[in-house]
Amino acid sequence: MRDSIFTITENIALTKTVYRMKLKGDVSDITSSGQFVNIKLDGFYLRRPISVCDCENGILTLIYKVVGKGTEKMSQMPEGTELSILTGLGNGYNTAVSGESPVLIGGGVGVPPLYMLAKRLIAEGKNVTVILGFNTKEEIFCEDDFKALGAKVLVATADGSYGVKGFVTDALKDVDYTYFYTCGPEPMLKALYKATTTSGQFSFEERMGCGFGACMGCSCKTITGYKRICKDGPVLEKEEILWAD
Repeated sequence: MRDSIFTITENIALTKTVYRMKLKGDVSDITSSGQFVNIKLDGFYLRRPISVCDCENGILTLIYKVVGKGTEKMSQMPEGTELSILTGLGNGYNTAVSGESPVLIGGGVGVPPLYMLAKRLIAEGKNVTVILGFNTKEEIFCEDDFKALGAKVLVATADGSYGVKGFVTDALKDVDYTYFYTCGPEPMLKALYKATTTSGQFSFEERMGCGFGACMGCSCKTITGYKRICKDGPVLEKEEILWAD
């Protein structure tokens, strides 16, 4: 874990509520896709945990949704703003077990961490399919970014306004895959747990206090006991997850 000062070089809206922020700084502690950073905002007691979308050539890319006063403040920050950011947090995805044809499944703001993962899997010579799930056409982002990497991309919208009508599980039915990786809201993760036919890795979205395992505020139950999402996760393997009723 490292606390560094990053400088905003871009902060633009991708949809009405989703923004992309690029920052220049020390990214050496970000070593795997699926990790996250924790951002200090003036006037707020707790830092804001945001998944890493990409990390390359000293540029950190974050995609975040405005859901409260903290992220609203982030959306208003101009280029040149300096931020204190904790990097190197969390355990990311393991690409060594993907097989030849992994499928990556993201819902809403669970989509961003899959971008860096897709890029690494494609660099390893894997045949990557990406399924993106949104409520409506107006909420879609990153589709073209995944296509530009060379991934096959399927989009599902709950209202049927674009792509496959329904949920990511509906789009998954026609995909042949050797392994899966996913990130998104818990109802989606639970549905995928039941629908998937191979092993896989789940990245959990949890409210966090410290972000590095000290407060135990984001613990979840597994077959080997309680694990901290921020420290032991956010990525967990399918076989170790115990879902709460």
